[in-house]
Amino acid sequence: PDLLSTHSPKAGWLGRVAAWMAGVPVIFTAHGWAFSEGVGATKQRLYALAERLVAPFALKIIAVSDHDRELAAQFGVGRPGQFVTVHNGMPEVDDRLRANPSAEPPHLVMVARMEAQKDHRTLLQALKPLANLDWTLSLVGTGPLMEETRRLAEELGLAKRVTFLGERRDVAEILAGCQIFLLVSNHEGFPRSILEAMRAGLPVITSDVGGSRESVVDGENGILVQRRDVDGLTRALGKLISNPALRSRMGASGRRSFEENFQFSTLYAKTRNIYRSVLPDRGGMAEGEWRDSRSSLNTRAGKPRTDAPGVAK
Repeated sequence: PDLLSTHSPKAGWLGRVAAWMAGVPVIFTAHGWAFSEGVGATKQRLYALAERLVAPFALKIIAVSDHDRELAAQFGVGRPGQFVTVHNGMPEVDDRLRANPSAEPPHLVMVARMEAQKDHRTLLQALKPLANLDWTLSLVGTGPLMEETRRLAEELGLAKRVTFLGERRDVAEILAGCQIFLLVSNHEGFPRSILEAMRAGLPVITSDVGGSRESVVDGENGILVQRRDVDGLTRALGKLISNPALRSRMGASGRRSFEENFQFSTLYAKTRNIYRSVLPDRGGMAEGEWRDSRSSLNTRAGKPRTDAPGVAK
């Protein structure tokens, strides 16, 4: 191939090593680091070490948020010149898939896998004190904690308020029928689900983790709460559940932000420019420069300096 573009921790690690061995230019996109806050100190150190080992093999590292780029610098992963931030983007949808946030009673929705990263427990605990208000909740997604989450909803007396929708292919349609979007997490990269909610014109309540604050501006298009803060989440939920005008204002603000910053066309253009900037004979690095770059990596890895095979034309 002319270029290898790698994603996710395991494939990203193996792919960069394979590309280096084959003499193929490689780019890595970090969709949130495995050493993000909230994964535990031991895992952070281990995953950061693994990333430091292979970071030099990538010509560019794309971070999906400024937060991830700053986190890499904090843990000594890569060089500043390697990094570029390209926020996630989502394709536009038909106007019929726009929500009406002011509709009553409000229907809440969270789209997330049911596993430890996503904190459904904190969400349900935060909703219990609001049982006197009129609301319902849909949970979209499956995972190992699904049955545990069902039992918790029953224990908290919320079973009749909460619907478990499982895995769905019609998320855009579901969002269009809701009034508040939720993403309660222990750690994140730059969540696409928030962008889907903003695209639908929904106000967002989300944990202030990862790059969430780069899409959700607290008090403008949503509300940020601290990780595992049950009381803070209860206050945020109560504020939006009881105020349809505020939901409408925040939803409209989120929709404008999506249009200006997070459309797929923006993501595509930025990523294409990065690809072109590193490809030999495509307006980027000359082939000799790429060979020199790989030879330098060979030296640092303790291998003899040898020319790399040419990139496939």
